[in-house]
Amino acid sequence: MPNHKILWTPSEEDVRNSNIAAFIDFLNKRWSFELRGYFDVYDWSINNISQFWSEVWKFLRIKSSRDFDRVVDDLSKFPGATWFEGARLNFAENLLCCGDGRTAIVQCDESGLRDTLTYRDLHLEVARYREFMREEGIGLGDRVVAYMPNVSETIICMLAATSLGAVWASTGTEMGYTAVVDRLGQLDPKLLVTVDRTLYKGRTIDLRENVERISRAIPSLKRVLIISRHKERVGTSDIPNSVVSTEVLSGKGEAESVKFEQVNSNHPVYVMFSSGTTGRPKCMVQSVAGVLVNHLKELVLHHDLKPDNAITYITSPSWMMWNWVTSSLAVGSKLVVFDGNPLYPDWKTMWRIVEEEGINVLGCSASYINALRGLNAEPDKPHDLSSLREISQTGSPLTAEGFIWVYEHVKRELWFNSISGGTDINGCFFAGSPMLPVYAGELQAPALGMKVKAYDEHGNPVYDVEGELVCEEPSPSMPIFFWNDPGTKRYIESYFEHFRAYGKNVWRHGDWVTIFSDTRSAIIHGRSDATLKVKGVRIGTAEIYRVVETIPEVADSLAVGYGEGDDVQVALFVKLKEGQEMTEELKETIRRRLREEASPRHVPNLIIRVPDIPYTFNLKKVEIAVANILKGKPVTNREAIVNAECLEFYEKFAERLARGEY
Repeated sequence: MPNHKILWTPSEEDVRNSNIAAFIDFLNKRWSFELRGYFDVYDWSINNISQFWSEVWKFLRIKSSRDFDRVVDDLSKFPGATWFEGARLNFAENLLCCGDGRTAIVQCDESGLRDTLTYRDLHLEVARYREFMREEGIGLGDRVVAYMPNVSETIICMLAATSLGAVWASTGTEMGYTAVVDRLGQLDPKLLVTVDRTLYKGRTIDLRENVERISRAIPSLKRVLIISRHKERVGTSDIPNSVVSTEVLSGKGEAESVKFEQVNSNHPVYVMFSSGTTGRPKCMVQSVAGVLVNHLKELVLHHDLKPDNAITYITSPSWMMWNWVTSSLAVGSKLVVFDGNPLYPDWKTMWRIVEEEGINVLGCSASYINALRGLNAEPDKPHDLSSLREISQTGSPLTAEGFIWVYEHVKRELWFNSISGGTDINGCFFAGSPMLPVYAGELQAPALGMKVKAYDEHGNPVYDVEGELVCEEPSPSMPIFFWNDPGTKRYIESYFEHFRAYGKNVWRHGDWVTIFSDTRSAIIHGRSDATLKVKGVRIGTAEIYRVVETIPEVADSLAVGYGEGDDVQVALFVKLKEGQEMTEELKETIRRRLREEASPRHVPNLIIRVPDIPYTFNLKKVEIAVANILKGKPVTNREAIVNAECLEFYEKFAERLARGEY
């Protein structure tokens, strides 16, 4: 058994006052159960899936004009189970459950701007945009899409669209023209919501040329709504069918409250996109009830979010965490949204916001934490972080040393809640619990209602060794279908085909995971399609990063395989911290540390210094694209990569490798 290093244990008061303790008490009183701790309720949830989701619906007080007749039609329909049959509800109505003077949204950006909306203000703003959309003919099932930064208007437009029963999809303004069209263009949208300019690293970026190209490339668009967020007006006449928000919203919504179109539980609400680094992005359609119930389960039970809390997540409308954190409005919490670079003008930017806004829950990626570590940041020194009780981390695996850094340099009495799931389910397979200890480098527990296992290559459950992450039963937020996928062919190929050869109809997520039999915690080792088979044994790339990125000179790294057949060679690309050099001594240190702390199989054949490590907009390392480059294959969707310019280095390296220069 591994030596689990405990970094934090909840106090008895923490446990007693948690939302999940209230949920357990709710279940015990209703059903005369004797559930006590987290794993009592988890085991009950996966053995009684229909009853669990029914009780979650009731406990969370989902607002519906008609209750469901049955929770799920048939759990054996996988995929294809229909959830909360008969219910009628509206997504936006649940997020706009409050209408009082409490703060709903605080908008901050890297320049120091701060704007505030109360829940009453939010209702009025949504009403204005809703009236505009209705006049433009937006109704049930129509697609409203956004090319927007992480600002309050993005949330307002989503709420306005879904109040009408429309379907929402969004990308952030950090994406290039081709990546936006590849995603939004597949949906034949009627309305595009966008901005004329945005701010990043102190520069005001004019987006009008991009918006014009996008609007001309999507012929289904009837209208382009341009939200002007700057005092100076700019011309938009070159953008076809465009109107400026200040001109068309004046006088709208002032005399009416928001009206909510009631839809059935299985009605589409979001279309989410895969990363698109190896082909055209998949368009994953998710349902009103499925997304709503799953988000609130995670926010309330797994993040212990309460109405008097303030929450923020470093995210973008391109990433599912934008959708996820926006659902915190349904709890009645204060949502702080940040636009810009969280490390600009310096690393203190987000920590100033934590202090000034009294943030209780801060969400971020592993790459953000690693960037802070690389900058030798010490957030606990200049800032009052007394309000901060929890950091939620996701995006990619974080090393044990990353966990330890948080406790040493942010706050010792802190719940570090590392979670893992995917855009595919708009939620988590592994999540946190305020009832459980935090172990260095480990996810606390499987999420309630998610019957997850690690399978070996023959479809047998395994513990304490690496395996494929699977989910053995349906859950509400799994996609109801893929857009333009006749017969669900692409859907089934993506998740279900792999283990059917072994008689198992399970969701294969594509992550390489170890689930521990003693603690039931887990470690994600990386994407299973990016694992490396060295001397006949599969190893996860995260196992390499976990060692290499603790070496003081290293800022980031990427490991890929090259060569023919299953027995690959490993190339390790290393980004060094500023002022460091790739010496033979450093290379030997990397090899020795990997040999001693991982295994001889983890030692790379080549160690190469690189200027940067490529990432997707979902903040995942782009291992497959680099592996394809080494195989001589082109990267067809560069605009799905944040820093695609760095791929030129890898292409030149691949040419030299092919010539035998290494």
